[in-house]
This record gives sequence, C-alpha cells and structure tokens, in this order.
Amino acid sequence: MPKMKTHKGLKKRVKVTAKGKVRHKRAGSGHLMSGKSGNRCRRLRLPAILKSAFQKRIRAAMGED
Repeated sequence: MPKMKTHKGLKKRVKVTAKGKVRHKRAGSGHLMSGKSGNRCRRLRLPAILKSAFQKRIRAAMGED
C-alpha cells in the first residue's frame, strides 16, 4: 500500500507541536487594521491553538498520526 501524502496547503498554514497540538495564524489580521482596537491587533498577532475536535483530522491530513 502506498504512503499517505501530506496535504501541502495545510502544511503551509499550520504547525503540529511536540505534544500534538495544532497551532495556526489567526484570521482577520491581513488588512483593515485601523478599524480594530490596539488590543485586538496585538491579540491577532499571536498564534492560536486549534480546538481539540479538529486536531485529530488535521494531524491525519498532515501525516502525523
């Protein structure tokens, strides 16, 4: 049986940590920042951890599981 291929689009957008959590960039930080508060802009810069319900599916697509 052939190996399972990594989903390349997903690989560019998320990172799986050593403990198996999935980190990603938050949405909404690309442009139009003047209409958002400073606190919100700073919060959007930080990476987010994906909800646990989706983590198993993402790790499978990345070839981690």
